[in-house]
Amino acid sequence: MSSLTRRRFCQSLGGSPLLSRASVDLAGLTQSPAAADSPHIGNLYSFAQKQADRSRLELSFLQARYQDLKAWQKVARARVLERLCYSPPVTPPAVEIIRRTEREDHIEEYLTFQTTPDLRVPAYLLLPRQAPRPAPAVVVLHCHGGAYVWGKEKVVAVENEHPALTEFKNRLYEGASIANELVRRGYVVITIDMFYWGERRMLLDADPPSYLEPQRMSLEEVDGFNRRSSQNEQLVARTLMTAGITWPGVVLWDDLRTVDYLASRPEVDRRRLGCVGLSVGGYRSFLLAALDPRIKAAVDVGWMTSYASNIRRHVLNTVGFTFHIPGLYRYLDLPDLAALIAPRSVFVINGSKDTLFPADGVEKAFRKIEACFRKAAVPDRQRCRLYDAPHQFNRAMQAEAWEWLGAHI
Repeated sequence: MSSLTRRRFCQSLGGSPLLSRASVDLAGLTQSPAAADSPHIGNLYSFAQKQADRSRLELSFLQARYQDLKAWQKVARARVLERLCYSPPVTPPAVEIIRRTEREDHIEEYLTFQTTPDLRVPAYLLLPRQAPRPAPAVVVLHCHGGAYVWGKEKVVAVENEHPALTEFKNRLYEGASIANELVRRGYVVITIDMFYWGERRMLLDADPPSYLEPQRMSLEEVDGFNRRSSQNEQLVARTLMTAGITWPGVVLWDDLRTVDYLASRPEVDRRRLGCVGLSVGGYRSFLLAALDPRIKAAVDVGWMTSYASNIRRHVLNTVGFTFHIPGLYRYLDLPDLAALIAPRSVFVINGSKDTLFPADGVEKAFRKIEACFRKAAVPDRQRCRLYDAPHQFNRAMQAEAWEWLGAHI
């Protein structure tokens, strides 16, 4: 079976492209028809669920004792940052512009910059030709999708695009390169490779030469690399934890420092910053807005749920080590972080056919986000929408997202 055919087959099983990366894990969870709704961890489930259900979510803004939004945000934001277990020294970005390309409607800069003393991150910065300066700006955060060979290229138009990347964009973005869609609308746009993706992917000493040059990889090699990368996420996460840090800590620190660099550009109106992403990119967008008050509007596509609703059968393909913030549920559920965004703006989109999340978990999350913004006295600055769609950021969703960003930044 070819790589593309295999991915379509896995997608057809559950309506989500992320299932393709979990096919190996699911092999050990085959259920008989009578047990098709059994908890994935069997007799251990009851214990785990009870622990979650006993959480008082003591830092939720919806607790009656919290009335001062700004005072609560100071405490809650500090707690989230603490649970990330990662706070490297602040370092100058030391930007190096590798290539500057004149495009028809924008200028594309391919560059690198430091986010920590130990990490140099590759990025694309897109500058609109015609927009008045300084212009509003958007951080575009790429998805997971079980595809590790490319990161930022999932959202940026590239020359001689690999067939596997084209197929990926068709499935998850309905063929759009969303960073280019936004620069055409007058935004300065930046996108980086997330740790473990794209130019920051994990390479081994014995890898074939083609693994160093993705454009030379065959479809079978792309599929094999993605499968290996999926299987090794746990190893990489365990290694980071052994070093005393967490994967989401690394990811979110990079994203925060990306905002620093974006806001420093003279072409950018630092009072009008936004962020958008799908899947892990949606999660990153939601967390970035929660942790950085400079973000005026965020769009989170395809990653919202109430954590406790996921425990029975929806941890397997959702709460991976790239997402997991240790101990957070003692204090806050994911949708509680919406109150860290208020009174700024957030738009959350999920698909009703997205099998990554239980329907009741999405519904609970939407209700809590709405309640947080009502209590913050800005109910019109949030929107939660359920599309009749699988796990994707399709053109209709994009149109509504761009309208939202235009209205709020």
